[in-house]
Amino acid sequence: MLPGFDPKQMAKAMRQMGIKTEEISASKVTIELKEGGRLVVFEPSVIQIEMQGQKSFQVSGKVQEEPEAGEEDIKMVQEAAGCSREEAQNALRESGGDIAEAILRLKGE
Repeated sequence: MLPGFDPKQMAKAMRQMGIKTEEISASKVTIELKEGGRLVVFEPSVIQIEMQGQKSFQVSGKVQEEPEAGEEDIKMVQEAAGCSREEAQNALRESGGDIAEAILRLKGE
């Protein structure tokens, strides 16, 4: 925020310039990285900003980086849990790459 501006005045000025803002209720935000892996924002504060037909998002919160699950890990989980590739990948993501935990989740143990 700019010093000396109250949030209501700022919102009014932005509306006058054709800028719309809206708070979005979100429980988690995930960003898939081009080089593999992902960033996950927990307990996020998400603001959608619309200006001249373009939407942008401001996201803040607790960030955790999750590595891409390797091919060998996926195959190992698939074989041990008797599941599909997609299920194995999801379980590995949810367990933060922990193979044993992923297998236990899939087996319901």
